Amino acid sequence: MTAQVPRVIIGFDGSPAAMAAIDAGAALFPDTQASIVHLWTPPFASDSLRRRLWSGTAGIDRFVEAVEREGAREAERIARAGVVLARAAGWDAEAVVERGYGGDGVQIAELAGKLDAQAVIVGSRGLGGTRALLGSVSDMVVHYAREPVLVIPHPLLAEESGALRAGPVVIGWDGSGGADAALVAAQRLFREREIVPVTVEDGTGHGLETSGRSVTVLHGDGMLPSSTRSIAAALCTYARRREAAVIAMGSRGRSAVEEIVLGSVAMATLHHAFRPVLVVPHTSSPARQRK
Repeated sequence: MTAQVPRVIIGFDGSPAAMAAIDAGAALFPDTQASIVHLWTPPFASDSLRRRLWSGTAGIDRFVEAVEREGAREAERIARAGVVLARAAGWDAEAVVERGYGGDGVQIAELAGKLDAQAVIVGSRGLGGTRALLGSVSDMVVHYAREPVLVIPHPLLAEESGALRAGPVVIGWDGSGGADAALVAAQRLFREREIVPVTVEDGTGHGLETSGRSVTVLHGDGMLPSSTRSIAAALCTYARRREAAVIAMGSRGRSAVEEIVLGSVAMATLHHAFRPVLVVPHTSSPARQRK
């Protein structure tokens, strides 16, 4: 039986971060089908275009129709550009264009389930470190997707980009169900790569829970109490030393309203890592994890 070709979806808005995310995603997931998702929300048109359309139409109804027509046309153009970039990067890509309703992150998360995607890829805005900004769409995808979400920071330096094709996957390990889910997802998505679970301690037993199945690294000088930021920093430092392609983190589960509770270490890692971070929801479908 022929193995099923994996599918990912990637949110694409034509920005430099989105274009860089396609390149990075294709390096991490070669031989993959990709849906290039572009959402647009009417009225989609610049001020100058709206003025042109208003002067050339009679009545508000015709004006609204013209704005939506031109908006749909521009959305298709952006999506096609994303497909061209994805195919040039080696993906078997298709465009998915839909009208948004103001909650693009939630809509992309919903599309992942409809398209049977094994992962969702989003680009983040700006640098890592203290200036890191996920952006509202990326943040919502991470919080609401039922599939693993790969957040790719922009820009990646040459060394970080060079690690994408063959570097190991470092997993923040604390012995929890979320860490287990992250391990299973990493093994499924990155079958040919080394998977390295990593426990972070401060030398006094404080930090992520120690396990015989993980590498243990220390943060600080062993005398400082653990903090979410110091644990995330130690994890990112280890990933840099190992020239890791990805850092994977599990979420803590879902609240009563189906929102992922990331946990402070996972959130700190997302905002401070200078390499892609895979966030895996604790309640990922077992059927999906077995694919």
